[in-house]
Amino acid sequence: MKYYVVADPHGFYSELVSALDEKGYFDDHTPHKLIICGDLLDRGSEALKMQKFVFDLLAKDEVILIRGNHEDLMLSLIDDWDDHSFERRHHLHNGTVDTVLQMSGESSVTPENGDRILKIARSSAFVNQIIPQTIDYFETERYIFVHGWIPCVRTQLTYSTYFNKKIEDWRNAGREDWTEARWINGMDAWMQGVRERDKTIVCGHFHCSYGHANIEHRGSEFGEDADFSPFVADGILAIDACTAVSGKVNCVVIED
Repeated sequence: MKYYVVADPHGFYSELVSALDEKGYFDDHTPHKLIICGDLLDRGSEALKMQKFVFDLLAKDEVILIRGNHEDLMLSLIDDWDDHSFERRHHLHNGTVDTVLQMSGESSVTPENGDRILKIARSSAFVNQIIPQTIDYFETERYIFVHGWIPCVRTQLTYSTYFNKKIEDWRNAGREDWTEARWINGMDAWMQGVRERDKTIVCGHFHCSYGHANIEHRGSEFGEDADFSPFVADGILAIDACTAVSGKVNCVVIED
């Protein structure tokens, strides 16, 4: 089977379509599927177009959806709405609130429109049909597709850094372990030895320029010399292009 693989399109529908078009996805009449390694929405301005695109692919059984941390954030935003989750910094900063505003056509959440926005979000295709079809991982003979990384036991070293130790039976990890795994920087975990023998783990979530800058020691993470192309090494293929900064989506084609 041929797989077109992307990660973290974050509502940048035009950039996603451009990447797929460049790889010949729309002209491919052989058996193939699109794999999206999480984070469909939030940050980009084309949430409705992205939602329709993915919904149509689901209806035709032409897409495999890996759950990302932003899918979790959307459910958290809705579940905690009555506690004013829409005012919390992490939902504002991560673009979750902006996504529900795009869905509703509103510019902000007010006491007058809050219930309407919540109703629209709850009844959206994204929440009702798309997120329920997301899975923790997808595995083929030679590849494992995840969002952040496979589940680990995590030890916090500083505010933003962790030491990750592989959970050997990670395929059967519980819900909390998989939720935490969606926040892991896969390039860090890979460097710490969290790998799967004879497999390549394909991940998103963390910008590829991190690996190029901090592991390969070339370029910066976000400067003019930043390299957002896929980070490729033995056992890892990281593909998050940090589209909000780079203006592009990485797409790789895998046959397995």
